Amino acid sequence: MANEGRPGGGGLDAIAGAVKRAGAKGPPPVHLWNPPDCGDIDMRIAADGTWFYQKTPIGRPALVRLFASVLKREGDKYFLVTPVEKCGIVVDDAPFLAVELYVEPDSGGRILHFRTNVDDWVACGPGHALRFEPEPATAGLKPYLHVRRNLWAKVTRALFYDLVELGEERDLEGERMFGVASAGEFFAMAPAAQIRDLL
Repeated sequence: MANEGRPGGGGLDAIAGAVKRAGAKGPPPVHLWNPPDCGDIDMRIAADGTWFYQKTPIGRPALVRLFASVLKREGDKYFLVTPVEKCGIVVDDAPFLAVELYVEPDSGGRILHFRTNVDDWVACGPGHALRFEPEPATAGLKPYLHVRRNLWAKVTRALFYDLVELGEERDLEGERMFGVASAGEFFAMAPAAQIRDLL
């Protein structure tokens, strides 16, 4: 791949070709790959979910989905990974966005299914938690959904309001909390009194 062996040397199509070869037989087993670090390439995922290569938006959704399939996080750094090398990229917030919500009735209540901006469907529940972080600029909350292998999707503002509509209060460790349930798990957003002040 780069200068014949490095992704950055051959442009976007060279990177895509290497990724396609790496995942030719189904979803790439990125979690099994631990290749050497080949440095950073000029690729960035903006906070709104747009992927950029050399400061230009990548306009092909299929290409974005391809790159997303080989995204890996190690600590606070993100990489595109093949069996033979990994290249660092910049992620402004979370690598994915949760853009659609489907509520499935379930014997235990409900299961919340989220579609990401790269067309993955994720069922919220064990292994796929929701977390809510304070957003000091607005005194609100930023919600995130765990997608896979320490990769998260930021939940869009519109879907956050949907979650609030589905929310309920429960007592957790002696404190009244507001949150949302899915697949038998309860994901606390904030103390109930704080949420009442926000609504």
